[in-house]
Amino acid sequence: MNNKGTLYGVGVGPGDPELLTLKAVRIIGECPVIAAPRTAGGNQIALDIARQAVDLEGKEILPLDISMSPDPAKRKASYDAAMALVRDRLEAGRDVAMLNIGDVSIYATCSYLMEHLAEEGFATARVAGVPSFCASSARLNISLTEIDTPLHIIPSGQEEDLAAALDWPGTKILMKSARRLPQVLNTLEQKGLSDRSALVANCGLPGELVLPSLDQDAVRALDAGYFVTIVVKEG
Repeated sequence: MNNKGTLYGVGVGPGDPELLTLKAVRIIGECPVIAAPRTAGGNQIALDIARQAVDLEGKEILPLDISMSPDPAKRKASYDAAMALVRDRLEAGRDVAMLNIGDVSIYATCSYLMEHLAEEGFATARVAGVPSFCASSARLNISLTEIDTPLHIIPSGQEEDLAAALDWPGTKILMKSARRLPQVLNTLEQKGLSDRSALVANCGLPGELVLPSLDQDAVRALDAGYFVTIVVKEG
């Protein structure tokens, strides 16, 4: 008989606690251990979101210090350390809900742990959450696609790669844009796409900013933090 716990990757949406699904609320409520990524500054945004929707009293809160360093070795070391903490709880037969901002299938912090622990024989399951770009389009009150419009999800990457991607047909979602925001804005301007682009920063979080158009000088001085989604509509 397998008495090991199950690891649940739980999407908590981009920020608004009202966007947690009923299933996410149930799973978080049932798990005795809540694993929450923690930034270098000590912030636990996914945990802060979940606390507004679920009573966490009596649960073990397990901070996971996962590095966002550009150095792959540092990132791997932090993930392995986090995985060791989660593994200990699973070995003890305790179910763990690992919270993930947005959805658990799109640039998800929980994926590394889930895939490797599944390979070790632990049971895992994923609970879908509202992706940031869906919540952002709702805040902008726009549709991302029409009946036959392609939809592309693009990490901002290098400028030359972004410029090529912007020529693809359909709607483009630019994610992970905050650190390269000036370059991204310049590329959009050079391609003549500023007036067809919109930006949402910190969707559903304190400091939320909604810009239906990027064709304005104020955007240049924007300090949008880490969570930035840009929607580029096809003309």
